[in-house]
Amino acid sequence: MKLLPAILLTLTLGPSATARADADHHHIGEAVMALPIFDAHMHYSERAWEPVPPKAVLRRMNDSGVAMALVSSTPDAGTIRLLDYAPNRIFPELRPYHGEADSGNWTRHPGIFAYLSERLAAYPHEGIGEFHLHEVGIEDQALLRQVAALAAEHDILIHVHSGKGPVDLLYDMQPDLRIIWAHAGMTEPASVVESMMARYDSLYADTSYRETDIMHDDGSINADWRRVIERFPDRFLVGSDTWANSQWAEYRELIHTNRQWLSRFSRPVAENIAYRNAERLFGRKVHGGLIGTR
Repeated sequence: MKLLPAILLTLTLGPSATARADADHHHIGEAVMALPIFDAHMHYSERAWEPVPPKAVLRRMNDSGVAMALVSSTPDAGTIRLLDYAPNRIFPELRPYHGEADSGNWTRHPGIFAYLSERLAAYPHEGIGEFHLHEVGIEDQALLRQVAALAAEHDILIHVHSGKGPVDLLYDMQPDLRIIWAHAGMTEPASVVESMMARYDSLYADTSYRETDIMHDDGSINADWRRVIERFPDRFLVGSDTWANSQWAEYRELIHTNRQWLSRFSRPVAENIAYRNAERLFGRKVHGGLIGTR
């Protein structure tokens, strides 16, 4: 397995107090630094195109030991630009946002289903999303039913940013969906994530923006999150969520933070979340030999 750049290997994994805080658990520890990462929540939206060209995206991925990434963008042209530049490293997702269709109105914007259908016919997208669902009304449900059916028809996943309710609704509409729950429900407690994963065998979650919920300031792992992660180690993925250019500026640190909390888990759990779950979900090998390639 290809090792990460030397600069990362010099980074500390945290204070020694963490060993006492999690003394009952056998950790992968510093060996986590050699694991390839699958970034399951990357955006390459228009405002990033000029300051962070595709070459710079790949440089950040390489420097951080990120072998592959699941990418959605506003508009989708950003995802296709990255895919064209690095087809061996990028898994494209189709985000519905474009033109005047955005996170607040996309379910009611005219032409969305036609847009999604046309883009899926033209490009090899692996999923639909990431899209936002907050207050879902009756008027939103017709399009959501179409989107769920479209994902099932193409045998691709859905990546949804929402609380518990919209996930339940999507599964009611299409029980055989595969869903990545963005930010592990964002504000939902670990107990809710646990109950949802127990209910839906095909529900996965990316942990972007949940790092500080999972890991305390002293480096120890929150007991509730340890319970759900160790109960469902085959359902979690890490992510950076580069929704803003400030996230691109901090990309290396974001990935390192994920390595920090993964280091507090066993090797099998850390490997699953770092890359093996993505291998199973997408049917492709994720390995360190991809780093430095396109």
